[in-house]
Amino acid sequence: MIKHAEFIKSITDIKDAPDTNLPEIVLVGRSNVGKSSFINGIANRKSIARVSATPGKTITLNYYMMDNSFYLVDAPGYGYARRSKSLQQTFIQMLLAYLELSPNLKKVFQFIDFKVGPTEDDLEMYDALLEGGFDVSVIVTKKDKVKSSLRSKHEKMIKDKMNQPEKIFITSSQTKDGYDKVYQEMILTLE
Repeated sequence: MIKHAEFIKSITDIKDAPDTNLPEIVLVGRSNVGKSSFINGIANRKSIARVSATPGKTITLNYYMMDNSFYLVDAPGYGYARRSKSLQQTFIQMLLAYLELSPNLKKVFQFIDFKVGPTEDDLEMYDALLEGGFDVSVIVTKKDKVKSSLRSKHEKMIKDKMNQPEKIFITSSQTKDGYDKVYQEMILTLE
């Protein structure tokens, strides 16, 4: 697992990205899907990323240095209804610019809520990422929020709606289930 993690900076324009050639893994997902909890869990830190009970708090691209060898880049959550349309559009443009222009982007982790399943916004994002030729893995969060008797049904529903994604990891920030597999995927991506 990650031995050293630190927050580096927040940006709203790709030209302000850290001036290094380190590989980057970007985290995308709906507001309140659990990306901050995932960052804290994978980094073994309680609050390197701020976890908010209020959705839509992340409004910048946030860079976290992991083991001095790569960045996790947390993108603003999409699909938050209480944001104005113009602000939502600003976030989409910021994310698209990052995806198109980042020379160090190696992987996209798209986060899906296990209980909710993929929303229309999630499916649109997933299709756009695949069409763009990005290497995408799906991280399903909040496994602990679904009764164990319903988990296989939820997993099948998610896989079916997303046309059987090649790489899918079911995780829980509470129990750290799945984190070891996600970490292995990160290492494979960086080789």
